[in-house]
Amino acid sequence: MIVGLGLDLVDLARVRRLIDSKGERALRRLFLPNESAYAMSRPDPYRHLAARIAAKEATYKALAGSDAARGIGWRQIEVVPHADGRPTLVLHERALERAAELAVSRILLSISHSETTAGAVVMLDNDG
Repeated sequence: MIVGLGLDLVDLARVRRLIDSKGERALRRLFLPNESAYAMSRPDPYRHLAARIAAKEATYKALAGSDAARGIGWRQIEVVPHADGRPTLVLHERALERAAELAVSRILLSISHSETTAGAVVMLDNDG
């Protein structure tokens, strides 16, 4: 049974402006070290950073519904490459606790990006 669904779109130019103006401070605030290292190693890092922001926002929306969920931070949702190369999510702290409240047994993530926009959809399932 689907217990959470989230969708988000992020403007690449906005991410570029943010990173260009705040630099490492923004990277440390929004991403775990492996996430920013992955994105910065790519030919167009802003595209990959924006996709990760979209995935985190979509996850936040999918986990919404309780007071505790409002306290989920950027670094409590991590986008990592699965063994087969597709992106997947690892939840930490409050995000992990909220997923346990919802009895989440599977998280599905789809990320896409164009020249101007990155988007992500997250579905939380509890096999119920």
